Amino acid sequence: MLRAPAVCYIHLHSPTLGRVHKDEGSRIAKEYRINDRIRIPEVLLIDERGSQLGVMPTREALRLAEERSLDLVEVAPSARPPVCRIMDYGKFRYEVTRREREARRDNKSKGATNELKEVRFKTRIGDHDREAKTRVVRRLLGEGAKVKVSVMFRGREITHPEVGMNVLRKVAEDLKEDAKVEKMPGFEGRFLSMIVSPAKKKQPQTKQTKTPEPASAQA
Repeated sequence: MLRAPAVCYIHLHSPTLGRVHKDEGSRIAKEYRINDRIRIPEVLLIDERGSQLGVMPTREALRLAEERSLDLVEVAPSARPPVCRIMDYGKFRYEVTRREREARRDNKSKGATNELKEVRFKTRIGDHDREAKTRVVRRLLGEGAKVKVSVMFRGREITHPEVGMNVLRKVAEDLKEDAKVEKMPGFEGRFLSMIVSPAKKKQPQTKQTKTPEPASAQA
């Protein structure tokens, strides 16, 4: 005869397949015991549709999973009794891996957005080298990063700040379609720096076609 568990709350619509809480709760384990690896005598069973089937002997839960050509997965081993769910375990692991990969990609993208990179130029830099470094700045902007563009002064070069300003002006001109100047040029020791951030892409404007007025009716 099936009997209901004591204090156990099941959230069936959680992305982690029904996180189970007792008192303050316990997290689902990363590694799952499945099928005949589940050694406990009885479990609280949830079927593949998310319905609770109650507490039953583990062998009975395993039989139900086998009848449906699915797996019995222990999703909350620290609950009392432990919670098992009938599911396609291979498909479940694939979905978990996919979500983790997407989360890592999103976190990496957010990190790039908040990170400040720096690209340094020399006062006597040639056009070819300046264009190459500008391409590096453009690539970093494309990854979502803010970039500090700095010109380094050596020795008495510091007495001619207009040279550094001219370098920054040319870089800003080259990046006018890709960046906006977030911090205007200013000295930091022997470096003249400005900060640029990704520019918002302008949405192409759709031309509105003018509806021709109907010709006046002839008498």
